[in-house]
Amino acid sequence: MKLEETIIPDLKIIKPKINGDNRGYFLESFKSPEFELNGLPTNFVQQNQSKSKKNILRGLHYQLNYPQGKLVWVSLGSVLDIALDIRIGSPTFGKYASFMLDDKDHQRLYIPKGFAHGFCVLSQEAIFQYMCTEVYHPEDEYGVLWNDPEISINWPNGEKIVSDRDTKWPNLNEIDPKKLPKY
Repeated sequence: MKLEETIIPDLKIIKPKINGDNRGYFLESFKSPEFELNGLPTNFVQQNQSKSKKNILRGLHYQLNYPQGKLVWVSLGSVLDIALDIRIGSPTFGKYASFMLDDKDHQRLYIPKGFAHGFCVLSQEAIFQYMCTEVYHPEDEYGVLWNDPEISINWPNGEKIVSDRDTKWPNLNEIDPKKLPKY
């Protein structure tokens, strides 16, 4: 495993070693001792998977009282993944980083607690996987509007298919600071 820094210091790209031959490939998708050596959490308590069609956009979601660190990757297809720093007091508050995640290089992204997260499917379909450091609490879900003009996320061109719920989140500057995580 190779760990890389990103433009937001707490976000980490994890590149697994891929062993391939004419039969296919093998990789270790998670190895607790290597995560511990690199200062990443290993206390994942829930793993999720979603399957989506091209142009599906999910997010930007977060939990406040039960914050989740997430290890995310794509096992089929490709997505543009977004992590938005919403931690009050963070030097990168309101900044986002985007990552292409796909089933070719199999890189993973570690998103720490205090970030809103979302993705848009680029391929005909995608299977998106993520492990979380906290279980999902539906009563504690919050969000930031995916197309907040002040954040100005550079989403792929074309129409997006977004759930009704995700079209109703507020812009980041409209959220009561008490409803945002602290740095």
